[in-house]
Amino acid sequence: MGTTKEEIYTQEQNEIAQLLKAIAHPARIAIIEYLLKENKCICNDIVGILDLSQPTISNHLKELKLVGIIQGSIEGKTICYCIDYQAFSKISSFIDKFKVEENIKQMCC
Repeated sequence: MGTTKEEIYTQEQNEIAQLLKAIAHPARIAIIEYLLKENKCICNDIVGILDLSQPTISNHLKELKLVGIIQGSIEGKTICYCIDYQAFSKISSFIDKFKVEENIKQMCC
């Protein structure tokens, strides 16, 4: 597979692509939905609801944290995770570009 020539795209385009790539996995969607419902949790909370191993959950949390979709703060020997809503604001702004008012119908090809 070829390399992505990130330098030919805007910073915003690269950021949106990284965010969307990070959430493009059903386990990560499930983790995000759980965090939206619970506000915060530790890895073992998620292991208890998803049929995945703790190392697998930890890897998904790491990927989400790496791009800024979630934040993690150390509480004793565990990390407590929560949603970083700034990342979702960027995603929402991008998706809003696709919304069309109900009364405007555009024909395509």
